[in-house]
Amino acid sequence: MAETVYLCGFMGCGKTTVGNVLAKKLQLGYCDMDAYIEQTMGMTIPEIFEEKGEEYFRQQETLAVKALGERGGVIACGGGAMLRAENAEAAQKYGRVVFIDVPYEVCWGRIKDDPGRPIVSRNTKESLKVIYDDRSPVYRAHSTDSVDGTGSPEEIAECIAAFIKNEN
Repeated sequence: MAETVYLCGFMGCGKTTVGNVLAKKLQLGYCDMDAYIEQTMGMTIPEIFEEKGEEYFRQQETLAVKALGERGGVIACGGGAMLRAENAEAAQKYGRVVFIDVPYEVCWGRIKDDPGRPIVSRNTKESLKVIYDDRSPVYRAHSTDSVDGTGSPEEIAECIAAFIKNEN
């Protein structure tokens, strides 16, 4: 089975950026789970939320965790993918789940003006902070590793690569 690394964390923590750098560093394929779901469904994430609902989208994330795990590589998960225990358990069967831990204010600065994030457009900064506070311990509990996400994408990717290399 190919090496598989799932990156998880709150919206705006850097999963996509770090994922691209890490995939190159490890010489693995890269996939953004939300982009994969959009391509598979032929709809954008906001359209899926609007037309089919959040629960349907979460079911698609579960299918994507398994499908992408079978392919291997570095996978940047959507912000909610590793909140479900079944997704985390499936991901851990395929490889490792790395939580990119970034302070809320940093995430907020990156996501506040992004129209492609339905949860952001439906919430205030304060209510998103509550979501962040609820999700952070779940990410930590559902991950095999945690990394400080306040460095550069290269530094974060190097840290992740180091603990992968040390365990192989």
